[in-house]
Amino acid sequence: MEWYLELSLMGLLAVTLFHAVKLERALAVLKRDRAAIQDLIAGFNTSTQAVEHGIGQLRAATEGAGRLLACQVESAQARQDDLTFLIGRAETLADRLEGAVRAGRPVGQEPAMAPVQPDPPPTAATSRPRSQAERELMRALGIAG
Repeated sequence: MEWYLELSLMGLLAVTLFHAVKLERALAVLKRDRAAIQDLIAGFNTSTQAVEHGIGQLRAATEGAGRLLACQVESAQARQDDLTFLIGRAETLADRLEGAVRAGRPVGQEPAMAPVQPDPPPTAATSRPRSQAERELMRALGIAG
């Protein structure tokens, strides 16, 4: 009977040994997978840092472009104001020229219209510095300014 007990004990030890080996292999797989997961996490952290750096550079670039665009808009607005002023002056000069042409025609062709009154000379309060384009146009039209 003692032999049966020892044989059964040996059988149980063999089963335990079999399960222990199986468990060891499963633990080895988990350790290997754990290392792979840690490598994956390290790569993810590196990628995240690279993206954060890229976002910072993109933000700086957009701020610089925004400032440049604002400067260009201000410059365009100033040019628009200059052009609006020049158009107004050109219309006045065209009216004067038309009046002078009509006044110079013979009476039978077209009734002479009263010449357009020139704009009063600008006073110190209403005068503003003129752009180079305004000065050149006025010089070309023979207007003191």
